[in-house]
Amino acid sequence: MATGDYDHLQQAARDHLWMHFTRHSSFEDHDVPIIVRGEGAYIYDAKGRRYLDALAGLFVSQLGHGRTELAEAAAKQAKELAFMPLWSYAHPSAIQLAERVAQKAPGDLNRVFFSSGGGESVETAWKLAKNYYKLTGKPMKHKVISRSIAYHGTTQGALSITGLPGLKAVFEPLVPSTFRVPNTNFYRAPQHGDDLEAFGRWAADQIAVAIEDEGPETVAAVFLEPVQNAGGCFPPPPGYFQRVREICDTYDVLLVSDEVICAFGRLGHYFGAERYDYQPDMITCAKGITSGYAPLGAMIASDRLMEPFLKGHASFAHGYTFGGHPVSTAVAMANLDIFENEKVFEHVLANQDAFRTTLERLKDLPIVGDVRGDGYFYGIELVKDKATKETFEGDEAEKLLRGYLSKALYDEGLYCRADDRGDPVVQLAPPLICDQTHFDEIEQILRTVLDKAWSML
Repeated sequence: MATGDYDHLQQAARDHLWMHFTRHSSFEDHDVPIIVRGEGAYIYDAKGRRYLDALAGLFVSQLGHGRTELAEAAAKQAKELAFMPLWSYAHPSAIQLAERVAQKAPGDLNRVFFSSGGGESVETAWKLAKNYYKLTGKPMKHKVISRSIAYHGTTQGALSITGLPGLKAVFEPLVPSTFRVPNTNFYRAPQHGDDLEAFGRWAADQIAVAIEDEGPETVAAVFLEPVQNAGGCFPPPPGYFQRVREICDTYDVLLVSDEVICAFGRLGHYFGAERYDYQPDMITCAKGITSGYAPLGAMIASDRLMEPFLKGHASFAHGYTFGGHPVSTAVAMANLDIFENEKVFEHVLANQDAFRTTLERLKDLPIVGDVRGDGYFYGIELVKDKATKETFEGDEAEKLLRGYLSKALYDEGLYCRADDRGDPVVQLAPPLICDQTHFDEIEQILRTVLDKAWSML
């Protein structure tokens, strides 16, 4: 890119572009990173530098970058039908994708409601839960239970369900009637820290306690990710989801599996519920359904939840202009074709242990306290003292993560996330096409940067 063009983009970005979750003050004396193209597992900036995309954009780019088949599917659909809403009308690619997703979803999750993205899918699930119980004679069931530190989206309802007080404070008051229970962070287990299965049982049982505390007649749903993202990738202990399912059945509470990140291969299956063998009443998803080549989300519901809306004058008075967009659903169909034709999920399952083993090499560093996750979805927790698990807090965390790690990792050619929603972590979720060569590159860059970070403390 010519110097003049680059300088113009930098100034225009500073003057006009309001970036998401961004401290704009950080660009007073630093350039805005401008990514101009991608190829496979790599992205390239405006100066021609290459970076390994170890976060798949934002847990999105399952197939990596530059897949012409997906671009061609979008162009073909745009030529035929560029737009049509799903408001009392349908179009072929939405119908075909709904059928295909329903066939892959577990159990009787046969009804697919399309949205534009993950937060909208979560919003849809909560609204459906409340609407369903009102139609079935239980109008007081409206409350939601979710987990501490869990992130579920930025819309008013999804943010209310989110368990991160710092993200919510500036937008309060939010939607009332949401309550938190412990997550499954075994590394910092407050109970049963020496017994993973017992810890999982305890954590699940706290959902029953919360339902009893609020009154079963008022609780509509429990929202849980298969592997919790915020906090740094907390997998479920053995038996955890089976116990949650029992609790939800006992109290007639809907189990919503929030799979905005975990669905479509991130854990080696179409859905995380399949990997961990539990049956949700709804699944929320987005991101990997199109591998990021077009925006799309979905809420997948059981036949039972659809049944009241098939009678008389009832309708679910909810929708989005771009939900189920023809171009997006056509891209999703092509994306699923590639998943199957190239055996992408089988590749994840065949390589997931190697990914874990490669990241676990970093445990010899004094700053690495825990490596956790599943499939192609991992968090590395950073600590001041491995023996006591003392964490970085306040100014120390700020200096470590935003003062050093974020820029240093990027400068070394690794795009990932250094985050402190919960304790400080580095998060990794590379494209599903990655192999041992990419794992080694990730480990080597992390080793170099984390070693330097420790020496600076």
